[in-house]
Amino acid sequence: MAVKVLIPTTLRLFTNQQSELELEGTTAREIIQSLADEYPETKKALYDENGELRAFINVFVNSDNIKNLQHWDTPVKDGDEVMLIPAIAGGSERESVLGDDVKGEKLSNDEIQRYSRHLLLKEVGVKGQKRLKAAKVLIVGLGGLGAPLAQYLAAAGVGTIGLIDFDEVEESNLQRQVIHGSRDIGRPKVASAKDSIRQINPLVKVETYNYRLTKENALDIIEEYDVVADASDNYQTRYLVNDACVLLGKPNVFGAMYQFEGQTTVYYSKEGPCYRCMYPSPPPPGLVPSCAMGGVVGVLPGIIGTIQANEVIKLIVGGGEPLIGRLVNFDSWHMKWRELKIHKDPECPVCGKNPVIKELVEYDYEDFCGLKTEEEDEEPVESIEAKELKRRLDEGEKITIVDVREPHERAIAKFPDAKVIPIGQLERRQNELDPEIDTVFICKEGLRSILAVKTLREAGYEGKMYNLKNGTNAWARDVDKSFPQY
Repeated sequence: MAVKVLIPTTLRLFTNQQSELELEGTTAREIIQSLADEYPETKKALYDENGELRAFINVFVNSDNIKNLQHWDTPVKDGDEVMLIPAIAGGSERESVLGDDVKGEKLSNDEIQRYSRHLLLKEVGVKGQKRLKAAKVLIVGLGGLGAPLAQYLAAAGVGTIGLIDFDEVEESNLQRQVIHGSRDIGRPKVASAKDSIRQINPLVKVETYNYRLTKENALDIIEEYDVVADASDNYQTRYLVNDACVLLGKPNVFGAMYQFEGQTTVYYSKEGPCYRCMYPSPPPPGLVPSCAMGGVVGVLPGIIGTIQANEVIKLIVGGGEPLIGRLVNFDSWHMKWRELKIHKDPECPVCGKNPVIKELVEYDYEDFCGLKTEEEDEEPVESIEAKELKRRLDEGEKITIVDVREPHERAIAKFPDAKVIPIGQLERRQNELDPEIDTVFICKEGLRSILAVKTLREAGYEGKMYNLKNGTNAWARDVDKSFPQY
C-alpha cells in the first residue's frame, strides 16, 4: 500500500534531499519503519537511544497527529499523506483578548484618516481600531520574523509595541530583516527597529529591552503586555516564552522557519495547546540546524512574520478564527500550504492537568535544551582554536580535517585539504579515518561538528577527535581573512 511521506527540510539531509517519498505500509509505525529501512541515516534523527521516536518530532496522518488517533497503530491507506513535523517552529463572535470592557480612547481625526481602511472593515471598525490603540504587544526577537511583525503591527496602530533583542545589526541580516538598513550595521537591533517604527507610525509607543529574556526577567516583562509574538530563533527562548505565557495566561503567537519552510500557530493554554504540548522536548544540540547554519530564503520570514501579525491583530480586535489548535505549515519552494490540528496534552508539564512547572526560576532552561556543558558522566567534546589548528598544520603535523558542512556551503568556500563526510554518513564511513591520526571536524559555527564527534564516539570510534571551536567563521576571522564568513 503506497503512502506519500512528506519530509521536512530539516530531515532531508538524511534522505538525499528527497522531499516526498512513496513508501509501503498499513500503519503509521510501518511507514516510519519503512523510512528508516530505506534511509538508515534517518534513525539517529528519528529515534533516541531507547528506540523511541524523539519528542521533538510529531507524526501526522493527513491533518491529524497520531497522538490523537491510534498512535503508532493509526491505519494508513492509498492516497494518505504522512508528514513529519519537527520543532524548528472560533467564530465571528470571538472576544478580544483585551476583554469587552476595554473601550479604548477616542480616535483623532488624524488617526481616522490613517486607519481608514481598517475602519471600513465591519470586522474591525472603530471598536476594533480603538482596541488596537489600547493594546500592548511584545515582540521577542528582531530578526527575520520580528522585522515584519514590528512593521505591520506599527502600521496597524497597535498602541504599545515592546521590542526585546540583545543583538546588533550585521550585514548578513539585511537579506531578510527588512526593518534594518545598511546604515544600521553595528547598532542594537532594538534601536534600529524603534527608529523604523517611528518612521512608519509616530503615534505608536515603543518600549525597548536591549538584553536577553531570561527566567529571572521574563514574567516581569511579559506581564505588562496583552499578547506575545515569539519571533525568537532558539529553543531555550521558545520554551521560556511558552512557559511564561502559560503561567500568566497570555496568548503566544508563534512563528518558526528554516530554509524554505515556515510554521505559524497560536499557543494559548486557556483555550488550546501550548508549545510543550506539541514539542515535549527539544532536539539534541546540532541535530536540527538553525537558519544561521542552513540558511533561509529572504522572503520567507516576511510571509511567516506577517501571518503572525495577522494573528495578533485578530486576537486584539476579536472575531475571526485564530490559529489556536491549528498549525499552518508553508513550503515556499513547492508553494504548498498545509493546516494541521494540534491538541492539548493532559500530561503537559506546564499546562496539563497536573503541572510541575509552576515557577520559571525553578526550571533550568539551558540544561533542558542541552546548552550546558556535558554532564560529569559524559566525556566532554574537546575543541581546538582556529589559531592552534593553523599552528599545528604549519609545523607539519599530520591531522585529518573532516568537513561536515552541506554541499552548497562548501560551494561558498572550500576548506583546504578537508575530507568531506556528511554527518549522516559518518558512522558507516568511519573506516576512512585513521585512529592513529588526530581528526578535526569543521562546520560553520562549531555546533554540527560537536554532533559529529558525539556520533562517531557512540559508533565506537576510538581515535582522538576535536571540534573546530566556532567553526569556519573563527578560521575566517582569526586565521585566513580571505575565507568568507557567511
